Amino acid sequence: MTLLRADGVSVRFGAARAVDGVELDIRAGEIIALVGESGCGKTTLARTLLGLQQPTSGQVLYEGKPLPSGTRGLREYRRHAQLVLQDPTGALNPRHSVYEAVAEGLRIHRVPGDERELVADALSRAGLRPPERFFGLVPHELSGGQRQRVVIAGALALNPSVLIADEPVASLDASVRGEILALLLRLRDELGLAALVVTHDLGLAWNIADRVAVMYLGRIVESGPVEQVLTSPSHPYTKALLSVLPESEGPATVLAGETPDPSRVPGGCRFHPRCPLLAAGLPDSVAERCKTVDLPIVDGVEPGVACHAVEVAAPR
Repeated sequence: MTLLRADGVSVRFGAARAVDGVELDIRAGEIIALVGESGCGKTTLARTLLGLQQPTSGQVLYEGKPLPSGTRGLREYRRHAQLVLQDPTGALNPRHSVYEAVAEGLRIHRVPGDERELVADALSRAGLRPPERFFGLVPHELSGGQRQRVVIAGALALNPSVLIADEPVASLDASVRGEILALLLRLRDELGLAALVVTHDLGLAWNIADRVAVMYLGRIVESGPVEQVLTSPSHPYTKALLSVLPESEGPATVLAGETPDPSRVPGGCRFHPRCPLLAAGLPDSVAERCKTVDLPIVDGVEPGVACHAVEVAAPR
C-alpha cells in the first residue's frame, strides 16, 4: 500500500528548479534511499513530503489524499510523517531532559494516555532501556548514538507510519552508525514503519534500503530495487557514484565540473555536460539527442532510468 506519494512535484526558488517533476511512492513497511550529491534537491524534496515546503506544481498525497494546506491539518498530518534530522545535537534543546524532549510532541499533539508510559515506551522502542534511567539526563550527558535514539524516540511517541530521515547517521562515529541503521530496520520489521532515508552514501543505501532512487539536479535519474540499482546500475551518474566507494573494483570515475546551478539546467539530458559516456564518444545521433532532447520523468516506483545512451543500447 502506498502511504506517501510525490505526484509530479516541482519546487522552484525564483529561477532555480530545486525539484523538477518528481514521481515517487513510499509504501508501507519499506525503506527507500534517496541518494545523490549535495545540492541535487534531496532535502528540498524531503521537506516537501513533510509539508514544510509547498510545491510549486504537482502535489503530495498521503494515503491517496492531498496534504492539507491549513495549519491544523498539517499538524495532524505530521503525527503520521515524522522527521529525523542529521544532527541530533541540533535537534535537541540542550536544557531539556530526555523526558521533556520525547514528551514535547505528545503535548503539542495532545496525545491521550499516560504521558510517562508513552515516553517510556517510545524510549524502549528506540533502544534506550531501561527508559527511566534516561528520563532526567540532558543531551550533553548522552553519547551521539544515544542522542539520535532520543530524536527517534520523539518521533516514535506519535506512532507515525513514515519517517523522513535526512542523513540520519552522517554525524555519528562509524561504530555507532550500524546500530542506528539496525534500529531503523527493526522498526520497519516490527512496526511496519516506512522510511525515506536521504543520503549521499550509496554504501548506506546498500545496508538499509529496499529501493533506491538516484537524484540529479532535481530529478530522479534511476530507480529500482537496491540489488538491481547498486549491483547492475544503468545510469552513468549512478555508476560514477558507486565507483568511489571503498569496496568498488576498478578506478573511480571523476565527473567533470561541479553540480550545475539549478537555475541554469542544461538543455537535453541535464547530466550531459558531465557524462563520461558522452565524453568518451557516442554515435553522433545519440550524442545529439543527449544535448538537445529532454528525457521522460522517471517514476520512482518501478525500475527506470533516464539516459539516451541506455535507451539506444537496450534490446527491443
